[in-house]
Order: sequence, then C-alpha cells, then structure tokens
Amino acid sequence: MPTRPCWVEISTRALENNFRFLARLASPEAELLAVVKADAYGHSLALCAPAVVRAGAGWLGVTSVEEAVEARSFCPDVNILVFGGVFPGQGNAVVQHGLAPIVWEPQHLDELASAARAADISSLPVHLEIDTGMSRQGVDLGGLTPLLERFHSSPAIQLEGLMTHLYAADEADGRATSDQLQRTSAAVEQIQAAGFRPRWLSVGSSALLVSGQAEKITSLARRYGMKALIRPGLALYGVAPQFDPPFGTPGPSALAESRSRLQPVLTWKTMVMSVRSIQPGSVVGYNGTFVATEPMRLALVAVGYADGLDRQLGNRFSLLVRGQRAPIVGRISMDHAVLDVTEIHGVASGDEVVILGTQDRETITADHHAEATNTIPWEVFTRIGSRVKRAEV
Repeated sequence: MPTRPCWVEISTRALENNFRFLARLASPEAELLAVVKADAYGHSLALCAPAVVRAGAGWLGVTSVEEAVEARSFCPDVNILVFGGVFPGQGNAVVQHGLAPIVWEPQHLDELASAARAADISSLPVHLEIDTGMSRQGVDLGGLTPLLERFHSSPAIQLEGLMTHLYAADEADGRATSDQLQRTSAAVEQIQAAGFRPRWLSVGSSALLVSGQAEKITSLARRYGMKALIRPGLALYGVAPQFDPPFGTPGPSALAESRSRLQPVLTWKTMVMSVRSIQPGSVVGYNGTFVATEPMRLALVAVGYADGLDRQLGNRFSLLVRGQRAPIVGRISMDHAVLDVTEIHGVASGDEVVILGTQDRETITADHHAEATNTIPWEVFTRIGSRVKRAEV
C-alpha cells in the first residue's frame, strides 16, 4: 500500500565516497571508525552500516548494546565499538555477538567478567575510556590505578584499546584539544607503566579530520606503539562541522577541500496535498500567528513536527517547490505545514517539496535548518521521525 508522502532518500554512493575521502585525509597509519549511532544519525543504520563497510570501514561505532546487535545483523564481520557502556544483563549479548564495549566503571568489568565465565571464554576485548576534561563519561587519571587493578583480577577482560572524547575539537584555537591530548598522553603512560599494552588509541572525530589535524593523533599513538582509530560521524553524512570562531581566510587547506568534496547523503522530501486561495484577513494555522494581508495561494504539505520539522520554523523558513523557495506560513502542525506559493506559478497537488536537499538550483542544508532553530546539524538529522520512510537511491 502506498504510504503518506513524506520520505527521506539516502545516497549510499555519496556515503561511500565520503568515507573514502575522509580515509585519505587520515594518515595511512590510522584507521577510521564509522560512527553509525542513533540510526546512523537518522540516515538509517540498515542502509548506512553496510555502505561504509563496503567503502572499507573495519570498525563501526554505536551507542548501545542493542544498537550493536542490530548493526551486527547487517555487518557480520566488522568490529563494533559500543560507546555507551554495558548495563546489567547485557554482558551475554556482548559475548554472543562479538562486540567491543567501552568501559570505565567497575560494574562494567563485573558484568563482562561474569558473562565471559558463563560462556567459558578466556578473552573478551574492551576499550577503556579516559575522561580528559569533558566530565561526561570515562575514568579520570586519579581513578585509573584502582580500575586497572580490576583488570588484573579479571584476566578474561583484555584491554584492547583506549579512547577519549575531544569536547572542543570544533574550536579553531585548539587550546582545549591540546590540553586534552596532554592528559591522554599522561594516561597512556600510566596504563603502560601498569603493564598493559593496548593496541588502539581512539581519539578525534570529524572536526579533527576535516581541519587536517589527524597527524596529531597518529603521532601520539605512534609514540606509544599503538595505532590511531579516528571516529568520523557528521562528515560521513556530507556535512563539514562549523568552527568557532571560524578559521580566517583561506583557513586550512584540508577544510576547504572537505567543504568542496563531501557529498550530502540525505534528501528529505514531501508532497503538496492541496492548494487553496485565501483572501485578506484570513487566518493561517493555530493561534492565528499569520494573517493574510492580500490575496494568497497556499499549499498544504505532508510534513509536521511529528516528522521532525521543527515547530520553530513556522513563519521563518522556506521549503522548495518547483525549484523556488516557498515560505512556511503559520504554525507548523503535528502532521502538516502550509506554504505560501502565491509567487510560484502552477503549483498543484502532487508536486514534490524538498525539506532538506536540492531542487533545481536551490539547496536547503542541515546547517540552514540548524541556524534557523538555534541548534546543530546533528539534531536536525536525528530528529527526523521514525515514521518518515528511508529509501536508498
């Protein structure tokens, strides 16, 4: 049965090209982990995880064990890193599906050690997260020693990798990142002094790659006989992070190249449901936030805030119809929005409307949505609702 006409088109070819481009920005000594958490940033895990693996990804990154189990069903042979820790009762799934969880609390080790004993396995690889300044998750340097002692008492738990999260990689001056890398170095020294030799050092995301700073991580890993594992997310999906403050002109050459080479992966579309004419004084939408001052033609479209179109966009944003920008008038409803198509000739029921993407020579980007709602592109993508069908093109 045909469905309501509000859908997302995913270009897996663009995604594969983006991964290969980002891999070239990294040092040959480094490896990329493709971040596909949150349903691949709202793009569809089922479509995107296999695509990045085809492009050469040896690692996927997800938030939870349940996301990892789903990713494993699409990608049976790839390494899968679970960012969000292990909750009670999830250790058996980690073992069964061959996942690599990030740990930083004693209870994580207890859960995994118990699962390893139950499965009678002698080696269960984990990655240890170090808190180098974000104060979100991870063990700080002061807590490392007692946690490492827990590794010694749980021989089946193998310390395969270390990771930390750079909380200000999109700040152009790089001061916070430099400080975090110094703390990372101190943590590695402490860990190696305790007799551990993890293979992977996982640091850095899209901002670090597109600004040409991957060598910093590769060099740090090399110093300790480790291999760098860099974790691009947003850039995989065709968006180069914005930097604050912006780099001066011309800025890093890698950033300029990234902005020109990264290809949008997602296009969000809907359809005109009906068109009507109204007279001056007519109210449009809830609470009368828009009142016509002249004769107008309005198009009703099948997208609302339940689909992920931010309610703040009413009376302040436009969508694309017949290659032109049509302003949203009135408040966005749960399931509908209304466009002013007075100046766009011939708009009719069934016309395609682009919410995010390109139509003819006009483009609406995730950055445009983010700027209009005072948020970030990550949120724009991930709030696109689950009832909006994703289709590969």
